[in-house]
Amino acid sequence: MVLHFPTMTILEASELHTYGPDLPAVFDGVKLAAVAAILYVIVRCLNLKSPTTPPQIVYQDTPLSRYVLKSCPTLTREYIPPLLWGKSGHLQTALYGKMGRVNTPTPCGVRKFIPMPDGATATFDLFEPGKSHSTEDDITMVICPGIGNHSGQNYIRTFVDYSQRNGYRCAVLNHLGALPNVELTSPRMFTYGCTWEFGAMVGYIRRSFPQTQLVVVGFSLGGNIVCKFLGENRSNQDGVLCCISICQGYSALRAQETFLQWDQCRRLYNFVLADKMKKLILAHRKSFLSMASSRIDAADLNRLLTATSLMQIDDTIMRKFHSHSSLREYYEKESCVHYIHKVHVPLLLINSMDDPLVHHSLLAVPHTLAEKLPNVVFALTQHGGHMGFFEGAVLFPEPLSWMDKVIVEYSDSICHWRKHSCSSRTSSTST
Repeated sequence: MVLHFPTMTILEASELHTYGPDLPAVFDGVKLAAVAAILYVIVRCLNLKSPTTPPQIVYQDTPLSRYVLKSCPTLTREYIPPLLWGKSGHLQTALYGKMGRVNTPTPCGVRKFIPMPDGATATFDLFEPGKSHSTEDDITMVICPGIGNHSGQNYIRTFVDYSQRNGYRCAVLNHLGALPNVELTSPRMFTYGCTWEFGAMVGYIRRSFPQTQLVVVGFSLGGNIVCKFLGENRSNQDGVLCCISICQGYSALRAQETFLQWDQCRRLYNFVLADKMKKLILAHRKSFLSMASSRIDAADLNRLLTATSLMQIDDTIMRKFHSHSSLREYYEKESCVHYIHKVHVPLLLINSMDDPLVHHSLLAVPHTLAEKLPNVVFALTQHGGHMGFFEGAVLFPEPLSWMDKVIVEYSDSICHWRKHSCSSRTSSTST
């Protein structure tokens, strides 16, 4: 027994001596597998294998659409986002939400105040063009920003500066209740589809600049508002050259179901947007509670504190601004899907396939419109996220986005088409 233990000790030492050198190789293999797994996740999450392609364009073959597509090289050529992160819709969306744009300019404008019939005060910022438009005509872009946004947003400032440099006057609506440190003068804020403030801004521009022609631009929620505004009344389209809508969802009733899904982290985005809306509403708590005509009481604001989705906020607060009896009624009446087919001016609808906020099922609306209506062009990019559309080489994006360039190019093409058409009609009449 005494002799046996040393023998076993020698054997164990021998075994350690035999297999010990292989252990580092095993650990190296584990490390290599972990690195490979991480790289695989990065490639999948960043969508690095996805090819860059030109946007999918849906349109009817008309002289106008052929002219537009020929005149807009940015719209028809390959859209190339930054290589390392630009193919991820989540990163495009997050960077847009966090920084808006890079090297953001600060255009100089004048703030205008318009008293509304119900006591509210609409505000917008007016920016004069930096030079004459290439058609030599007076053209004003009337712009409606995204949810809770105003003229101070980086993406708006960048777009306005670029439009000014291309000869456009710009009027940017500040959503009611969105400006910091500006009190409400009536107990209501902007809603998903209320067109009153946008209509007041357009009316002001028409009165102040009788010779101007209008280009209507809407971003995200603003896209819903401008399309609904134009479709509500044929007279709203008077003097309008064209309309461009970027990254809207078209139908809030259909969208609400997708916003509760975890697919593409949509439920998380819903929570983040809801938190933003809660802060905006609560910033005006004193106004809602102090005005006799308010439909919002302390109990509503207390329920708002526990809301975790936009739908809960819309049901508790937003629908009550216009006395909608239910959430369904609010979404039905404030969505542009019931009005957009009545828009007869040239209409460009832009969405992205990897937009984490707009479910792909909602894109059937613009696709069908473009197939049926000769004035509609629908452009669907493979990448771009929600309102991102950054361009760049490998890592750093360019100051101007693909979206900025496309809007101005499309507007220019419509302006020149209309100018040429008017000149042709004048010539034929004189002869």
